[in-house]
Amino acid sequence: MLRRLNLASQFILILSIIFIIAIFIGGLSLSKALESKAQTEMTYRAQLAMQLVNAVKSYTSNDIAPLLASVANPEARFFPETVPSLSGRRVFERFKQDWQYKDLMYKDATLNPTNLHDKADLFEANLILEFEQNRDTTSLSGFRSIKGEQLFYSAQPLIVKSQTCLKCHSSPSAAPKSHIKLYGDKNGYGWKLNQIIGTQIIYVPASEVFDNAHKALLIFISIFIIIFALVIVSINYLIKWRVIQPLKPMAQLASYISQDAVNANEVRTLERSTLSKIAKRSDEFGYLGRVFQKMVREVEAREHQYKVQLQQLQVEIDHTKRQREVAEIEESDYFKNLQKTAKEIRNQWDK
Repeated sequence: MLRRLNLASQFILILSIIFIIAIFIGGLSLSKALESKAQTEMTYRAQLAMQLVNAVKSYTSNDIAPLLASVANPEARFFPETVPSLSGRRVFERFKQDWQYKDLMYKDATLNPTNLHDKADLFEANLILEFEQNRDTTSLSGFRSIKGEQLFYSAQPLIVKSQTCLKCHSSPSAAPKSHIKLYGDKNGYGWKLNQIIGTQIIYVPASEVFDNAHKALLIFISIFIIIFALVIVSINYLIKWRVIQPLKPMAQLASYISQDAVNANEVRTLERSTLSKIAKRSDEFGYLGRVFQKMVREVEAREHQYKVQLQQLQVEIDHTKRQREVAEIEESDYFKNLQKTAKEIRNQWDK
């Protein structure tokens, strides 16, 4: 099929195939790169929020709680503000007021929480189990679907690292009465030092981030298509006006020269009208045009030589023809009788 197409169509077809392959490979690679970048961005946002929450927790546990304990009796009054997870959650809610983080969701997913709002679901319980089985694992991330929405999660193990936590969570008998009065004695007890009680997990909606990545991919493909179209138009123009157009008169001239009857004047006229501009070029077609001009001059010289030789041959043919006609006349009976009669007349005249 390719051989049946003209030169410009062959170039366009080959370039189109290359373009399709290139845009497929490039689009696939770029899609993977953009998805990876989107995931990196989500991880960064989640870790930033996680560090903020942990900083607030640390500040609450190390500074706020001892300060309040020194000025108030924990048995008489319990201050929820001294609970690190509560402080972290409230600061995080204010942190979400920034539009870049408005869709983030934070949770201290715990197997045995004081607040049942922090109860870990089955997916989060499996993360806690994985942290427990692999103590060297410091973070886990990936995707999960909640109510049909794709979410990216970043989780860290929630470990009891301070004896301060055990004052309220070791057993109901050891907890302050104000704490039991506020939260009861059923949940959030039995914790032990260095125990993984849950996981800090932040959810980031992935749909918006991936939509932005897909939009960037669409923009890239559109730009690539526009560039390809410009390249095709430019190559088509160059092939048509710089390659095909110079080839046409040279092909026509070569076809005319190859005929049996060649008129030197017509060849010279065709050469002057078409090859003169081509021969002035400095590229390969200019060289080819000069070769054709040389060939035209050789054709003219050969045509002139043929004419001279034809004239000489015609003279020789006429001379040979006359000799043959004279010989035929001399051999004829009529001529012989005429010679005999003329001889007799001369004899009589001599007498």
